[in-house]
Amino acid sequence: MELRHLRYFAAVAETKHFGRAADHLHMAQPALSQAIRQLEAELGTPLFTRTTRNVTLTAAGEFLQGEALRILAAVEESAAGVQRIAAGHQGLIRIGFTGSAAHTQLPRIARAVQSALPGLALKIHADLLTPAQADGLREGSLDLGVLRGPISGDGIRLRTIESEPLVLAVRADHPLAERSEVAMKELHDEAFVLFANPHSVVNEAVLRSCRDAGFEPRRAHEAVGNAVQLPLVAAGLGVALVPASVMAAPLDGVVFKPVSDAGTVELALAWRADETNPAVLSVLQVLDAADLFASHHPEREPR
Repeated sequence: MELRHLRYFAAVAETKHFGRAADHLHMAQPALSQAIRQLEAELGTPLFTRTTRNVTLTAAGEFLQGEALRILAAVEESAAGVQRIAAGHQGLIRIGFTGSAAHTQLPRIARAVQSALPGLALKIHADLLTPAQADGLREGSLDLGVLRGPISGDGIRLRTIESEPLVLAVRADHPLAERSEVAMKELHDEAFVLFANPHSVVNEAVLRSCRDAGFEPRRAHEAVGNAVQLPLVAAGLGVALVPASVMAAPLDGVVFKPVSDAGTVELALAWRADETNPAVLSVLQVLDAADLFASHHPEREPR
């Protein structure tokens, strides 16, 4: 049974008239009549009762009319779905977020995508460090990553979202908690809570800030992420230099203080350099239009 035969049949079943159906289909009536006879022959039963004045559906024809309408509607919806996917308006986007970036960037990104591309679904992978996100992008388990650059290796493009200052996290009763601003040299004798991952971009920024101030930080404790780091600070087991976005998820007993001469960490959106998925490319366009990116940082590929 050919799809065109179902369309021809549906037109005749709706109009109950071969001439009007042929006009609607922009074809000659004899050709339409022949196509319907071919369909009836294939099915082995009449679909219409024909008289000189009337065309009516047989019981088999009435059943086929319902099925034909259902099938044709499904075909149209399938074609529309294919077109939406090809245009990048439908599908699933898997996006990773590093540490505190989910608190500040996830709402912005989700609102922009849902508003412009309501047919896209987002699957969020939170609290992924930059190396894990880079691996996920290269392996294909992630489509986009909100991470802290720079990253090593080829095949990934980055575009800067913002450059975050490092701020000091201390226990609420720490002497520095009363200060409006702190200088790096004042942290010379403090015990630090650093991240355990040796490739942590934040750790590198902290070490660089301390060394620029003339000292090596004393590593008292290590944490796998902010969810462990801040409780260690609250317990009085050390201080921490953290990206400013961490302040979006405060913890009782911990206060944050600006540091006049601390470094910064870059937050960026990452994707595969050879990306061809229309949905991913559409999201990139939407986020660009939503002013997610820092205008003074161009797109680049790690080397």
